Amino acid sequence: MNLVLYGIRNCDSVAAARRWLDERGLVFRFHDYRAGGLDPDRLKSWVREVGIETVLNRKGAAYRKLDPTVRAELSGDRAIAAMMDDRLLIKRPVLEGAASLLVGFSPADYERVLLPKPSS
Repeated sequence: MNLVLYGIRNCDSVAAARRWLDERGLVFRFHDYRAGGLDPDRLKSWVREVGIETVLNRKGAAYRKLDPTVRAELSGDRAIAAMMDDRLLIKRPVLEGAASLLVGFSPADYERVLLPKPSS
């Protein structure tokens, strides 16, 4: 598995995911998309795979700071453009390279996807 964890360095959810991966000895590369940027095609591929509602962080401070009329219009290409303009609008972390794309950190989801139980 070639795991890449995307997020921002000072995010608690990203830190929890990094800790979870480290504790299980899973090798991954961390990409801070605030410092290192993000390819728009990668963001579009995430949206295609899991949907805009999964990728767009509607619970964060960056979303709450948006004008209500802007928030009402955030869908499709407008939402992608907004996330590229302010990467804090992307739900964190995003983990690529597993059997499925994981957005947000849930220990149960990481366990299910990354440490599948052997079939008996």
